[in-house]
Amino acid sequence: MDSKQNNREIIEQGIKALSEQLAAGNSAALTQYLGTMSRFHNYSFGNVMAIAMQRPDAVRVAGFHTWKELGRNVKKGEKAIRILAPMVGKAKDEETGESTPRVYGFRGVCVFDISQTEGKDLPEFCRVSGDAGQTKGKLLELAAKLNIAVEFVDDLGGAEGLSLNGTIKLLSGKDEAVTVSVLSHELAHEILHKQDRKNTGGKERRELEAEAVAFIVGNAIGLSLATASADYIKLYNGNAEMLSESLEAISRASTMILDAIAA
Repeated sequence: MDSKQNNREIIEQGIKALSEQLAAGNSAALTQYLGTMSRFHNYSFGNVMAIAMQRPDAVRVAGFHTWKELGRNVKKGEKAIRILAPMVGKAKDEETGESTPRVYGFRGVCVFDISQTEGKDLPEFCRVSGDAGQTKGKLLELAAKLNIAVEFVDDLGGAEGLSLNGTIKLLSGKDEAVTVSVLSHELAHEILHKQDRKNTGGKERRELEAEAVAFIVGNAIGLSLATASADYIKLYNGNAEMLSESLEAISRASTMILDAIAA
């Protein structure tokens, strides 16, 4: 079997498996994750700035009682982060007579970052695992051949990888299988979403395409993927129909990466 036919079969098998996962309902891990994340507020710009000024390293904040309900306790002696919360009441519409919510003021409230708490771990996605072999080295060689710099850094603001138009940044200290998956994802962004295709389809489609490539690569080298890629894609509102619409782009990037791994 020649390499082109082999790649085509690998890609077809990967697309089929991923499509089936996307067509199925949310995994238990994703359902639990979304349920927990819904407990955290989206803060206003002013409150985001207030949090950053008081605790620059904050990544996930919530009130004392919310942390308690999530199975975590604020550590003794921790200093609260002060923000403003709206006070909402009801006002009667003079024309319709109906009561509608109305903000009539703000009050100071205390929140705490997850690093200030201890207890039960928050739910996470399924994690990629397994033996990645020599794949990382092959992917780094491909990046160099494409004039893409790859940097390992200690902090990416909660992300595990970033594609920056000619530079890929990866979070250091991760498991080798995770690093290979993230690097495959970011390489797909660099291959597909720069220059002529950078504005095609919006962020949802770009993330779907990059993660589909990572899934195909991981599947090809025998990593244990479970529903990690499908969960990620669903977070960006991707679905099986969108996957089928992006087959050409996914196949192109996957072929380039699979060829590099096999070389």
